Amino acid sequence: MGQYDYAYVTITPGELLKEEFLEPLGISQYRLAKEIGVPAGRIGQIVAGKRAITADTDLRLCRFFGLSNGYWLRAQVAYDTKVAEHELADELAKITPLHSVA
Repeated sequence: MGQYDYAYVTITPGELLKEEFLEPLGISQYRLAKEIGVPAGRIGQIVAGKRAITADTDLRLCRFFGLSNGYWLRAQVAYDTKVAEHELADELAKITPLHSVA
């Protein structure tokens, strides 16, 4: 997912999955993949931060963990937004908000 200064970046959805769900519940990535019907590599890539959560994966994970649909997509959007804010900081600083222009 690119290179950035992780001091400015929130936790990845994959880290959240691993640290808050898989490890505490004693569930392997392989078992999770089999339980939700996806290739094991998909879960491995998500946990490694090399693959984003999709709507398909969100629905499967939410169903399995008993969460409301969109939980994982919201985590992905929060992460992506934080990364973009950091990467675009200089460019965003050059943009004058509309209310300041008038």
